[in-house]
Amino acid sequence: MSDSQSALLLKRQLKELSKNPVEGFSAGLADDNIYEWDVMIVGPEGTEYEGGFFKARLSFPHNYPQMPPTMKFISQMWHPNVYEDGRVCISILHEPGDDKWGYETAAERWLPVHTVETIVLSVISMLSGPNDESPANAEAAKEWREDPAAFKKRVRRVVRRSLDE
Repeated sequence: MSDSQSALLLKRQLKELSKNPVEGFSAGLADDNIYEWDVMIVGPEGTEYEGGFFKARLSFPHNYPQMPPTMKFISQMWHPNVYEDGRVCISILHEPGDDKWGYETAAERWLPVHTVETIVLSVISMLSGPNDESPANAEAAKEWREDPAAFKKRVRRVVRRSLDE
């Protein structure tokens, strides 16, 4: 798929999200670049992240949708599936095909049918239920498993900080 085709697809997705907003997040272009999107995620109700407003950046490759974008939280995030630098680690953002370590099936990984909406909804779902089997942030996963009270306290600080950004 050429640059122009991927750009057209992204423009269509942006237009669709503008016309039919999805509860829980908003998205728009960063610096008028169709391949860089700013996303604002509302902390899901009933989770430790409730009440927070978390900024993230979706960066699309020029061969999208054959390959997945990367997503990185700009807001501070404390979560087992988010690296310390903010990069999100979930299956649907992993390159298509079989996982060389055998943790994920090809069906769990990137598929060209995914859209900005399905990506962000997956990230919101991740906030609601961390996967501590293969964590990106081992310290957060350990705390989530072994000291839930400390984990919740730390996330509450992250939520408060997100409101000041």
